[in-house]
Amino acid sequence: MDHHSRSFSQQSCGQSPYLFIYECQVSYNGGEALSVTFAQIHGPNISKSMMVTVYLLVLVNCLCAFQVYVMVVFDNFEGRYTSKKNRPCPLWIRTCIRVGYGGLASFLSVTFPFLRSLAPLGGGATLPLTFAYPCFMWIAMKKPRPNGLFWFINMGLGCFAVVLTVLVVIAAAWTLADKGFKGNFYRPLCQF
Repeated sequence: MDHHSRSFSQQSCGQSPYLFIYECQVSYNGGEALSVTFAQIHGPNISKSMMVTVYLLVLVNCLCAFQVYVMVVFDNFEGRYTSKKNRPCPLWIRTCIRVGYGGLASFLSVTFPFLRSLAPLGGGATLPLTFAYPCFMWIAMKKPRPNGLFWFINMGLGCFAVVLTVLVVIAAAWTLADKGFKGNFYRPLCQF
């Protein structure tokens, strides 16, 4: 942690007790999970059943989020199977696709635990897919009157998204250069 963020953290802890309620108590070592910090802060004051409930909610959230975000991949695999075989995908093939992809995702997360440090860079690079391209595609498909209200709105939002993308990629590269990159295989960054 550099001098500026330390001084900001110390100032904010003294000035506003409600706004930064956890800021003074959360560790900034980068390897400690928020759930561990939650247990350290609230462990003595909360019953075990409440802690189990919090951890179960986190677990259910992670499992459900994976299923929701990976549904596009499953649909793509099943669509390819259906178009190749000209028949619906049987249940056992769908199960094999899901288990195989989940196993591949688990293998990659264990093999490359440092990918989370590259996530901001990858997220910034793919930001135009969400924010910029839909605006420009709408202009290309609908062909609104040039210099009209909707043309200006979509062109402005698209250009803002491009500028935001450049700023996010620069910030992610700056953070990566500042903190350094430690590539380690089969050895997680965070060990409890």
